[in-house]
Amino acid sequence: MPAANKKGIRILLVDDEPHILEFLELGLMNEGFEIYTAPDGESALERYREHQPHIVVLDVMMPGMNGFEVCDAIKRSGNQVAVIMLTAKDEVEDRVKGLTLGADDYLVKPFSFSELLARIGARLRNQFPNLLSEVTYGPFRIDDRRKELIYNDHVLELSPTEYELLKFIVMNNGVVLSKSLILDKVWGYNFGGEENIVEVYIRSLRDKLGDKEHRLIRTLRGSGYRLDLP
Repeated sequence: MPAANKKGIRILLVDDEPHILEFLELGLMNEGFEIYTAPDGESALERYREHQPHIVVLDVMMPGMNGFEVCDAIKRSGNQVAVIMLTAKDEVEDRVKGLTLGADDYLVKPFSFSELLARIGARLRNQFPNLLSEVTYGPFRIDDRRKELIYNDHVLELSPTEYELLKFIVMNNGVVLSKSLILDKVWGYNFGGEENIVEVYIRSLRDKLGDKEHRLIRTLRGSGYRLDLP
């Protein structure tokens, strides 16, 4: 997942297993999120009311007030919040019950941290798109809301097509992109022009990036182009 400006994105973690809580807290803090934790349902609701998180990662099986009850109470608050439920049981009934109560996603233990991170990213994109309007890849910052691409703290003067092309290349850093793929993703599958148009736009982007020696956007003869971030 690219480094996004996650400052101010609040996540509440609720689990009665201390080692899981500690592991998730450390991992998500390292990703730049603002993290709050709760070991049980009652304290989860207290933290929720106090901090108004954007996302709640909520264990189902807890003593006392279980995750279903917490989810129901959170969703009844009327606030905009995404709930990702965690369960040790891969049972359809549990998933249906959680989703019926308003849960937005479901993960079955054990799960990988990368999968949880992907689910969190999906919920943010779907329910809080403005929070992730600016994403950072090395020296590049993409502000899709303003349609601006910043390189080394300077806003690049780009045409709409140049913006979409450079955005596509940056978001696929390290991946070899063929001309046909670039045409499909940037110009559209029904583009009727010549593939050489890609070369023209790549040349223009290199000029604007000061990439005279092609060390940033590399040409791989017979294959396409690859962005190599420093």
